[in-house]
Amino acid sequence: MSMRLESKTALVTGATSNIGRAIAEAFAAEGAHVVVSGRNVERGKEVVDRIRARGGRADFVQADLDGSATASEALAREATRVLGGRIDVLVNNAGIYPGDTTAATDEKTFDQVYAVNVKAPFFLTAAVAPAMVAAGGGSIINLGSWIARLGIPVGALYSSTKGAVETLTRAWAAEFGPQGVRVNAISPGVVLTPAPGEVHPGEVMMKGTPAGRMGTPDAIANAAVYLAGEESSFVHGIVLDVDGGRTTAAVIAA
Repeated sequence: MSMRLESKTALVTGATSNIGRAIAEAFAAEGAHVVVSGRNVERGKEVVDRIRARGGRADFVQADLDGSATASEALAREATRVLGGRIDVLVNNAGIYPGDTTAATDEKTFDQVYAVNVKAPFFLTAAVAPAMVAAGGGSIINLGSWIARLGIPVGALYSSTKGAVETLTRAWAAEFGPQGVRVNAISPGVVLTPAPGEVHPGEVMMKGTPAGRMGTPDAIANAAVYLAGEESSFVHGIVLDVDGGRTTAAVIAA
């Protein structure tokens, strides 16, 4: 164990499953004290118990990040308290994905997706970043998506929210970087953990890519550890593609 995040504290939103869970577990394995945040108490406790069973430090803080400043600020306050007064690393991972076409998307859904995917991380960052500045620095990691830059015929709403998050990443790097807070993003490709024997539809999207397969949550977690640690101290405002080459190489149909 390298303990690259020893003595660090971290808040990971949407950490009760998939990518968020993998990031929380990876941070704890590297020595960080992690707040696992999400809506589901049972799943949150399961993640915390798993981390603690391996000798890591973790606590669960329930939060429904509905896009209101109040919800984001409440999470920031409670996570700061649980972590002993400071948050060194913030991972804005929580999000929702409706896969409808544009014509099938109603206004209520539109507002909800922007609230969760854009407003919530916006106000959480607004609550956390100034405290990081006052404490001497920190790292903020946002989760983008490969479909923010490569169009597919469904999910335009979701794609646009991730485009907004990637733009915010660059803007926040310019805003907070000079004050000691690094802001970067990770853009995952198709990342899932299929059940044994299951062929997931997402595998089709990765056919013909350099990797030729879907990614795992651990691949994203490894990138998050890098962006959270001192090894990336000279890295500001990037969107790190961890997508098996989906957006950087021509896809050759088999």
